[in-house]
Formats: sequence, structure tokens, C-alpha cells
Amino acid sequence: MTPQKTSPHRLSGLLSAMATLGPIGYLPAPGTAGSLVATILGAVITMSFGIMTLVIMIVIAALLSFPAIDAHHALTGKHDNKEIIIDEVVGQWLVFLAIPLSPLWERDYLLLVALAFVLFRVFDILKPPPVSTAENLPGAAGVVADDVMAGVLAGVLIMGGMQLFNAMAGQ
Repeated sequence: MTPQKTSPHRLSGLLSAMATLGPIGYLPAPGTAGSLVATILGAVITMSFGIMTLVIMIVIAALLSFPAIDAHHALTGKHDNKEIIIDEVVGQWLVFLAIPLSPLWERDYLLLVALAFVLFRVFDILKPPPVSTAENLPGAAGVVADDVMAGVLAGVLIMGGMQLFNAMAGQ
């Protein structure tokens, strides 16, 4: 028996499906749908397996996003099409690095998770600098970089807000 080889077309189709998270990228408001899925998965991964597992997942998703986006572009001829949402996963998961872990699904943790979702979407939709600047990078790098910057900005706001809240509560 000879081992079966994966055809380049089949691999491109699989990578393209990763770029769109399967059917999720074809839903109405795919960026928001992808961010919502990423938020739920991020909370479950973090609470079930810890922050280091999420860091590993971020690295894997980021590394897979480049060939996935390129494959989707090659198959559809569309660059940074709205159905590409693997970049939302990377950016949304980055915000979780700013949220302190809670031993249980406590109200404060869930509020921060909801805030992370909202802030990420605001930055991803409005694209203030440096998000808009990052988007101008060529190819898949620009597709991913703007979501990374949106995630970083959302995380910085969450950390700054928590510092301010803690300082005010301490007075």
C-alpha cells in the first residue's frame, strides 16, 4: 500500500477553510462573529488550561494565518476579504493576555471578557492609528497586523483601566 499524498488543491482548500473558520466567515458580520467565537474559545481555553496554553494557541493561530490567508487569496482572488477571520482570532486572543485570571467564572472576569470583545471590535472597525498603519503592510502581514494592533490597544486600555480603578479604590 502506498501512502496517499495530499494534493496541493486539497491543502489550499483546507487552509482557506482555516482562514474563514469554516462557515463562520460567511455569516453576516463575519468579523464580529469570528471575534465572538474567539472570545468564547479564549475564555474556555484560559479558564480550562491556563494562560500559557492560550499563548501557545495564539502563536499557532498566528503562524497558520499567513498560509491560510494566502491560500484563500489564491483560491478566491480576493485580498483581505471580509470572510477571512483567522486574524480576528489572533487579535481577540491577544486581549486575553491583559485580563487577570479568576479562579472561577466570576462576574468581574466575565465583565472584562465582554469589555475585551467590545474594545477589540471598536479598534478593529474604526481602525485608528496605529491599526490603520499596520493594515497597510503588504499581503497577509497587513491582514493580520491590524488585528494584532487592535488587540494590543484593547489590552492596553483594559490594563490601564484596571490600574486606574485599583488606584481609585485604594484611596
